[in-house]
Amino acid sequence: MKNRICELLNIRYPVFQGGMAWVATAELAAAVSNAGGLGIIAAGGAEAEIVRAEIKKCRQLTDKPFGVNVMLMSPYADDVMNMLLEEKPAVVITGAGNPGKYIEPLKNTGIKVIPVVPSAALAKRMEKAGADAVVAEGCEAGGHIGELTTMVLVPQVADAVQIPVIAAGGICNSRGTAAVFALGAEGIQVGTRFICAEECMAHINYKNAVLKAKERDAVVTGRTTGAPVRALKNELTAEYDRLEKSGASFEEIEKLGMGGLRRAFIEGDIKTGSLMAGQSAAMVTEIEPCSKIIEDLFENIGEITEKISTNLC
Repeated sequence: MKNRICELLNIRYPVFQGGMAWVATAELAAAVSNAGGLGIIAAGGAEAEIVRAEIKKCRQLTDKPFGVNVMLMSPYADDVMNMLLEEKPAVVITGAGNPGKYIEPLKNTGIKVIPVVPSAALAKRMEKAGADAVVAEGCEAGGHIGELTTMVLVPQVADAVQIPVIAAGGICNSRGTAAVFALGAEGIQVGTRFICAEECMAHINYKNAVLKAKERDAVVTGRTTGAPVRALKNELTAEYDRLEKSGASFEEIEKLGMGGLRRAFIEGDIKTGSLMAGQSAAMVTEIEPCSKIIEDLFENIGEITEKISTNLC
């Protein structure tokens, strides 16, 4: 495939693997990049030297471009950004904040900068600040989310900016790819399906929870804190819901979630772990290698488009 995303990043397929905290390790990122997409290491809440070690590991596993996702609400965000100026990954993806102050220094070192945006207004600001592209992420996605759906957000962002738009949220097969391309996207970001990649280091219990998920199992908690999160429902999400309805303090709610993702990813705790996943979990049915997942995301796109034309006749 050839389009602006592929040419900008020198990748075969215009697909990003989501920067999921804990889940997006060097092993997964390298496998995605080796399969022709853009693998992404998640900085999450880790210290800069931990992220540096993941970058070095990834470089041992692939000679293809890969990126690093920086969560701007992390207390280590400044340190991580300074480290990235030294390590120079091909791409930096940013989320959970405005990366304006980082864009110029990153670009001056040759790093492409692609912020995740929840609105057309922020997309326009990022384009003006010098971003190379933006990821428009709908609320179908797992983890921290905004309020607009992918169906509504992507066309508005695509109309608002001239830089390429990568669609995220709810995409896990070629029908989803075709849909967001029709909305104006030039690439896709996929998270939940890559949890069930063979190369993903997530505990098998976490993967099986995704495989067993039904269409209403990916629920949102934390709206009262101003930082809503989508995860598969379990005892943890039920307790979140109880605390929020009881009017519990921000501190009490935040304390409940501490270490939740680690418990799910490392320990396989599917009861009190935070099983972050998007609504597309219900459509994930197998554990497969990254190469197979990426091929499936773009399989028969021409036939799908032709079927759409047929249905309109």
